[in-house]
Amino acid sequence: MTKKISVLVGSLRRESIARKIAQAIIGMFPDDYEAHIVEIGNLPLYNADYDNPQEEYAPLPETYTAFRTTIKASDGVVFVTPENNRLVPAVMKNAIDVASKPNGDVAWKGLPAAIISHSVGAMGGYSSQKTLRLALSYFDMPLMGQPEVFLGKSATMINQEGTFANESTFNFVKGYIDKFVKLVEANPRS
Repeated sequence: MTKKISVLVGSLRRESIARKIAQAIIGMFPDDYEAHIVEIGNLPLYNADYDNPQEEYAPLPETYTAFRTTIKASDGVVFVTPENNRLVPAVMKNAIDVASKPNGDVAWKGLPAAIISHSVGAMGGYSSQKTLRLALSYFDMPLMGQPEVFLGKSATMINQEGTFANESTFNFVKGYIDKFVKLVEANPRS
């Protein structure tokens, strides 16, 4: 049976480095895995009134329902995120908030997760990854520990063909994806 992996990109820019990294990792999954980017830029900012049927002024957005359904149907999720002002980008945090509600039906619960962060500086998005880990820790998600992937100086990381320009970086990230596949296999969603 095909396993579904949702890949969330923490940048809205069409040609963003995060999107290029996400596209590069999709091909690293085994043949019996279907990994694809799930767009999060179309999600309205989270408002608890959307989940309150008594608040008639705020009907539940269809994009919320579709996103929650996609995450619930996933066997794993990979977050690919840049760093914005030492934090995870707002679009990523909003996606986390949207799928964390309603309280009795959290889409993230039990979902194996991996994080790849990057920055054009040397730190590789360290702060964004740490804040993302903090947010995800609440949902009882099996989360990749070691190795951690911080891709520094990422502006030159992806070549014209859309793959990692450096063989050692490719091998490192491929090893991370291989280990993530083992985490997914060991933690099937019920």
